[in-house]
Amino acid sequence: MDDIGRNVRVTLQPTPTKQLESYEVFATPMTAADLPKLHELSIGVGWPHRPEDWALAIELGEGIVARDEIGRVVGSAMWFPLGDAFAAIGMVITSPRLQELGAGSWLMGHILGRVAERGKVLNATRAAYRLYISLGFMPLSPVHQHNGVVGALPAGPRHARVMHPQDAAAIHALDSVAMGAPRPALIDRLLQMSTGTVVERGGAVTGFALCRKFGRGHVVGPVVAESEEDAIALIAPHAEALEGQFLRMDTRQPEGPLRDFLVASGIRHYDTVTRMGLGAVPQAPGPALTFGLVNQAFG
Repeated sequence: MDDIGRNVRVTLQPTPTKQLESYEVFATPMTAADLPKLHELSIGVGWPHRPEDWALAIELGEGIVARDEIGRVVGSAMWFPLGDAFAAIGMVITSPRLQELGAGSWLMGHILGRVAERGKVLNATRAAYRLYISLGFMPLSPVHQHNGVVGALPAGPRHARVMHPQDAAAIHALDSVAMGAPRPALIDRLLQMSTGTVVERGGAVTGFALCRKFGRGHVVGPVVAESEEDAIALIAPHAEALEGQFLRMDTRQPEGPLRDFLVASGIRHYDTVTRMGLGAVPQAPGPALTFGLVNQAFG
């Protein structure tokens, strides 16, 4: 990445250095060397990300860090490409002492300048919602975080099968349709680190779910299917294999059979954030739809 602060195309016109009352911070490109301090930062605000989760984000995205005068990392922000036309923004964190001093706006100014004309989507916590509204983002839909220790699964559809290596091309195609944009590098990487299930009809894969280690345990996502029934069938083998362990799923699905299944399995509703967009946003034409996110940063 070139020097932070060049070619900024947003109203904020951020500078590489910002004075926050008597506290000066500096914006620098994010690198893998920042991983330990970024992990400390996320722990400080209660996020569950492991160093491995940060490493995946750094591998697949582009970011900046805010450092204080003695080199401590006190803020972060990242973006991830969704094809050539869109971007997902995430991992936006400021240390608690700086949250009320404009650090979030300053970091976002840098990221919006880097993303430039791409359409932008993000998932906003309650604490960050007003910031994103002030930057022109519009609310799109709620995202419901479910997590918990998996118990005995209720009765439900069980027509998914184990993913095979030859399913990879179909999984890429389904994710692009359901996301409304391609993200081949992300899906390739997830296929390397996940177990998977698929639904197949007439010899064609019509849905899939990937499950991997994340945060306090595991996460199921993405989950792409043509119906809630198929989504449940895709999730069930992962939940069954993880009985007694912590499992998370983030979904835009409203109350109904899928979320009832999660709750009955011990994967209870924990929090709600808001999916927001600025400019054009990806559109999913169907019939394949996203029932479970990769995580809140990637979408």
